[in-house]
Amino acid sequence: MKLKIAVLPGDGIGPEIMREGVAVMKAVANKFNHDFCFEEAICGAHAIDTVGDPYPAATHDVCMRADAVLFAAVGDLRFDNDPTAKVRPETGLLAMRKQLGLFANIRPVATFPCLLHKSPLKDELLRGADFVVIRELTGGMYFGEKYQDNDRAYDTDLYTRPEIERILKVAFQMARGRRRHLTVVDKANVLASSRLWRQIAKEMEPLYPDVHTDYMFIDNASMRVLTEPTFFDVIVTENTFGDILTDETSCITGSMGLQPSASLGEHTPLFEPVHGSWPQAAGQNLANPLAQILSAAMLLEHFGLKTEGALVREAVNASLDANVRTPEIQVEGGAKYGTREVGQWIVDYIEKSK
Repeated sequence: MKLKIAVLPGDGIGPEIMREGVAVMKAVANKFNHDFCFEEAICGAHAIDTVGDPYPAATHDVCMRADAVLFAAVGDLRFDNDPTAKVRPETGLLAMRKQLGLFANIRPVATFPCLLHKSPLKDELLRGADFVVIRELTGGMYFGEKYQDNDRAYDTDLYTRPEIERILKVAFQMARGRRRHLTVVDKANVLASSRLWRQIAKEMEPLYPDVHTDYMFIDNASMRVLTEPTFFDVIVTENTFGDILTDETSCITGSMGLQPSASLGEHTPLFEPVHGSWPQAAGQNLANPLAQILSAAMLLEHFGLKTEGALVREAVNASLDANVRTPEIQVEGGAKYGTREVGQWIVDYIEKSK
């Protein structure tokens, strides 16, 4: 297969983990005789420093020409610590999602048996946890009307029927392909936008009679993903709730460095780790590249390359079982491996596989 892939390393640890993700993609291409063409582009703080725009038109053009986008992370402490900054790296991320029409963020959450001890949760709660969070990505407070002065500020949580219907359709269909259980997460007892979500979900529910659908307030869902994670199969929710909820699920995997995601919609699909740019660790060879590598596996699987994606996942699992891990998930007394060493081990595994 021939694929054109836009590569957006971004900021902080982004370039380091992206090198390993691309190296794994190249190893897969060589192994299976695919033709993957990579074109790199700037975004985030790097792009602000270079051209004054966190998502320049030239970067958007690269993404639109590509079959898929492999993205790392954006963010910089200079902007985090300056509430008066007019332009922020994250503004570019929102612009990219909006301009590419990426309305459905797919975040799988699953446990790794050899890493159960790294979670703050009890083993008996975690075993068998395997669910997907579908987060609406281009609506809600992140994109609604905003205002701020010295004494007053607001963010408008705006949703329309078409926005809600299309993300619910994705969720119902994904549940149908898994264990046929969908949980709609909202705050319908307080928020008007959530009441519209629930109304439309109730209207669509009869169209999917083979899917068991239940409804849960976000405060209850935030508790139950940690106390009863095996209850869930597919969760669908709005933008802000989904952002918070999926970060919380890192307690299940044991590290945010293990969580990949896909963002799908109207134009080029995008694949990225769910963690941030961790600027404090940039250039130190500390960052866990596995979420970036697993995002590459999701990219492969999106294009029907199931065997290739399975091999990448096998290599990741093998590296964990062999204790080839970056410091935050390494066993006590285990050997020291950095970003480069973990990535190279996985590349070697792919190249040597039968």
